[in-house]
Amino acid sequence: MQKDKKLQFVWRGSRSLKEKQEIFTHTMDQYSYCTPSYLPFSNSSGFYWNGVALFPDPPTDGVYPNMSLPVTKETVQNYAKTMVENIKQRAAWFRTNHVLWPWGCDKQFYNASVQFNNMDPLMKYINQNSKDFGVTVQYATLGEYFQAVYQSDLIWDQRGDEDFLPYSNDVYQAWTGFYASRNVLKGVARGASSLLHAAETLFVRYRISFPGGPVALDWALGQLRTLRWAVSEVQHHDGITGTESPKVAEMYLQHLTQAVMGVQELVAALFLLPHDPETARGHSRDARQALEQHVIVYNPLAWNITAIINFTVTFPTAAVYDEDGRPVPAQIQKSAESDTTYDLFFVVDLGGLQDRKYLIKFCSGGSGCGWTYEATAVLFERRRMRDSPGTGSRLLPVQNGCYELMFDRETNLLHSITNLEDRRTVKVTQDFWEYHANGDVKAGPISDNYIFSTNFSSVRAYEAVDMEIITGKIMTEIRQRFYKKESDPDYSYAVTTRVPEYCGSGLGCSRLEQTYSVGPLDLNTEVVLKTSTSLKNDRILHTDDNGYQMMKRTYRTGNNSLARNYFPMVRAAYIQDDLSRLVLLSDRAHGVSSQSNGQLEVMLHRRLWNNLPFNLNYNLTLNDTSVVKPTMWMMLSSISSTSRLHQREAVELQHRPVVMAIDKPQRSWQEKEPRGSSPGPSVVLPPNLHLLTLSIPGWNYSSNHDVHLRRVRSGKDSHSEPDYNRVWLRIMHLFEEGEDTELSKPVSINLKDVLQQIGEVKVMEERSLTGTWDITSLKRWKWKTADNSETSNRGCQSCGDDAFTVTIYPKEIRTFFIHFASTNF
Repeated sequence: MQKDKKLQFVWRGSRSLKEKQEIFTHTMDQYSYCTPSYLPFSNSSGFYWNGVALFPDPPTDGVYPNMSLPVTKETVQNYAKTMVENIKQRAAWFRTNHVLWPWGCDKQFYNASVQFNNMDPLMKYINQNSKDFGVTVQYATLGEYFQAVYQSDLIWDQRGDEDFLPYSNDVYQAWTGFYASRNVLKGVARGASSLLHAAETLFVRYRISFPGGPVALDWALGQLRTLRWAVSEVQHHDGITGTESPKVAEMYLQHLTQAVMGVQELVAALFLLPHDPETARGHSRDARQALEQHVIVYNPLAWNITAIINFTVTFPTAAVYDEDGRPVPAQIQKSAESDTTYDLFFVVDLGGLQDRKYLIKFCSGGSGCGWTYEATAVLFERRRMRDSPGTGSRLLPVQNGCYELMFDRETNLLHSITNLEDRRTVKVTQDFWEYHANGDVKAGPISDNYIFSTNFSSVRAYEAVDMEIITGKIMTEIRQRFYKKESDPDYSYAVTTRVPEYCGSGLGCSRLEQTYSVGPLDLNTEVVLKTSTSLKNDRILHTDDNGYQMMKRTYRTGNNSLARNYFPMVRAAYIQDDLSRLVLLSDRAHGVSSQSNGQLEVMLHRRLWNNLPFNLNYNLTLNDTSVVKPTMWMMLSSISSTSRLHQREAVELQHRPVVMAIDKPQRSWQEKEPRGSSPGPSVVLPPNLHLLTLSIPGWNYSSNHDVHLRRVRSGKDSHSEPDYNRVWLRIMHLFEEGEDTELSKPVSINLKDVLQQIGEVKVMEERSLTGTWDITSLKRWKWKTADNSETSNRGCQSCGDDAFTVTIYPKEIRTFFIHFASTNF
């Protein structure tokens, strides 16, 4: 790209939105974002007059290590020649006569006055001699630079929805390791984000429904803002990626954990205070478990859902009732996590943004628990793995309404899955494998937080497997435990597969939920889950690298092909052939690959150490001793069936119902006046639309961004009160163009009707994605491309009830400010 002057282009990153969301893109040249430090006229470094940062305490004398040769009367000419030569070298790689010259690098400008005291005279000297140098220089924002490029009025190349992954900075240094680094942090961050979404929607519902309620608005907004910050903070490129030092990772976890606790307290208050202030005054539990337990379950999605809730209890028998006293289908069994607890599964039906209350009664001797099925386990003895697979002559079936899973009694591994709708059987085996990493830079390429590198194929991570099957009426659970050595008393890895059996009121049987237990690992070990199938995918993989769209990944041959064929799986990946597709959906980010035909490999955990000086200096060796327990949902069906399902299923996995145990009310719900079968109004969107944001941001600025900026400059906004009446709404179309014959169509909805169960919508303004700009005042530059496509304007107008009807096209995200009627307040 650099050689051909193609570092700048118009990127149409969405195959559905095309030119409607194109963006002009500048790719850094070979010097990246850092200033070259080489000075041909000195043995000292140049352009880094700060030196090396010292944190947290700066040197008392102001002298930092490695401070560059200063700009003086004696050095300014040579500095100017060096800088101009580099500028002209870069100019040859771009099409305009404007060159972006990034000044600085990591941890620079912490002592800005030192930098500018050298930069200013250097730039002044170049400009004073611009006729000789042929160059002028000026400080500029990125906005000013791109405006200059735009005004060059050139016709630009365009790129489609392909990306540039994976990145490599050398032949054997593919940056594909960070996709899986610090799995625990990735999981906590995703869980915190999901809780934040639920709490934001609850706060909107509370504010509109109980405008004078007892929950203090400033306290509630404070809890939300703390979690917003913690979730935003961890999105740093050395945060969620796992490429930080242990101390910084612990800081992220601490911020997330503390903020989550605050929002959990807020959620409890929002559930309880409008109904019974006395109940929510304290949340401490008696040390002795009561014979009753009350639970609230909230659906944070704007869809009707049926879900199986798993609630841990200490009694072996229990019955579950809804708030009208009707029994709820339930199942109880010994927990996989503890010998002293039990897993109670029960089925909930919830409308969009709806909560329901449930009563769990614990029974003595099974009395009164006839509605709950007590599942029992069958244990299959440990089997030693042989080099050859099992013969398949001793197969054990587990079946529900969608699948028949066959387990091989000779290996205790999954053998095959039959989709009962199309009667196609696919051989499927799942087990754990390890890559053994090199930790000595003198011996060859290393793996670290960033990089995945191996000279060898993966090896089987176990010698023996045992299996336990718990057959139930809500679900059947298969527990497989993998032992490194056949004689080991404790397992090293485990898979728990839950096959839903209950088929009431719309619960999908197509998702197979799997939870894995991995770790602690041996040093310099990277563990993958291999799902090996009979699908003929030719090593072609589809992954989402952004949680938004699926990308086709064709296998790349050549140097370091193993590591270079790993891709990020933010929440979905699949392989397919002409007849079937195997989909994995994840509750956190992983690395994923298809290293052989029919195989899908997910990297779940990494523990590494190496002697690279940079990594040792910054403690970036990833000596992660944690046990990780990620969850994935697996689906196997035709391409058309999975296309209809996997987008919505991925959202449902990310935003599972919020379950909150509460203290026993003063009198039981059954003694109150029955409310009828409905737990209250719900907010429901069509199945191809997702409620991405429903929030009271609390911003105090004017909706007119220009007015806001003027008020900020004058200091008028610095102490104004938060705006609790402005609701931020974003709705996303989940499907690509052509992905499904029906669900890929544009959808028209009336937002006044959709939100009427929350309150009466009076005013609606369409905004830019961040909410900053009124969409009608947003003027995007139109970059010239070969096809000169025209962009249509789809803004909404505010005139009568039709003003509340919007049409959302495939992959569109539309953003609004909503104002409800003042009678709600």
